[in-house]
Amino acid sequence: MPAPQLLLLCAALVALVVVLLVVAILHDPHRLIRAEYLRERIAAGFALRHAVIDGCRWTWVERDAQSPGAPTLVMIHGYTGSKENWYRLCAKLGRRYRLVAPDLPGWGDSQREAGGDYGFAAQADRVAAFLRHLGGPVVLVGHSMGGGIAALVAARHPQLVERVALLDAAGVEFAENDFGLDVLAGGNPFGVGDAASLQRYLGVIFHDASARPPLPWPGAWAYVAWRRREGTFEQSVLDRIGRSDERFLPWQEAERIRQPALLVWGAHDRVIDPSALDLYAQRIPHARRRLLDRSGHMTLMEQPAEVAEAIVGLIEADARD
Repeated sequence: MPAPQLLLLCAALVALVVVLLVVAILHDPHRLIRAEYLRERIAAGFALRHAVIDGCRWTWVERDAQSPGAPTLVMIHGYTGSKENWYRLCAKLGRRYRLVAPDLPGWGDSQREAGGDYGFAAQADRVAAFLRHLGGPVVLVGHSMGGGIAALVAARHPQLVERVALLDAAGVEFAENDFGLDVLAGGNPFGVGDAASLQRYLGVIFHDASARPPLPWPGAWAYVAWRRREGTFEQSVLDRIGRSDERFLPWQEAERIRQPALLVWGAHDRVIDPSALDLYAQRIPHARRRLLDRSGHMTLMEQPAEVAEAIVGLIEADARD
């Protein structure tokens, strides 16, 4: 085949591939996000795992420790979050622990059942089953909604949780703020449906704008399209954790937590006001406390080194005392 015709054929094939990719992304905007998550997972050295546990399909990432027998950290993400939220913190923890970060059922790549209950109590039961699958007591770390779930698991299943860390944990009545008022009024202040609401959402959860994950086009477009599709599910979960009779269940049961515990909050948290740290501490008086002065709600991404230091202190306290 002559060179000019070969070049034209190659150009046509490239154009066809580009068109197919655009069509695929338009059909499922989350494809683009998954591709970025794959890149991040490979760079972080995590393996992807899947299992059906008590009839529910779980997806998680896992990285072994450098030394056999090291503690296992299981990290539970928050509302609208995913396992990928933990990568910055994991980078600071290095290989000293076995690290496990699941997508909670209903979120990310784990199973979602239409009409399912994804409130605090139901998710705590599922997380307990997940921990049994992993084997052995773990260090359980939860952020935001995941913090409320972690508190319930530690309180109800002490044999599965050796230590617990709650980061900006939900499930507690805190000082009045705009976020809480919006939730009580039936709104979803985390809702994303266009570019403006995306910026508002990021502005609420991050105090440090430089810590926001980069979302260059078309990543921002794909994220907005995906979150728009997730809106109905997000609202149903918020109805359970923010407005139902179980919205303060984690705090109510936190007094049953006897394990070594850690409370970490962002001093500028506009989602769960920092007053919640002291309220949780009333229920867990033995807990270590850390207030991070350069963070908002996303402490695990805004000050990952400081959060990692606090978690290491929690785990290794006995060795130093």
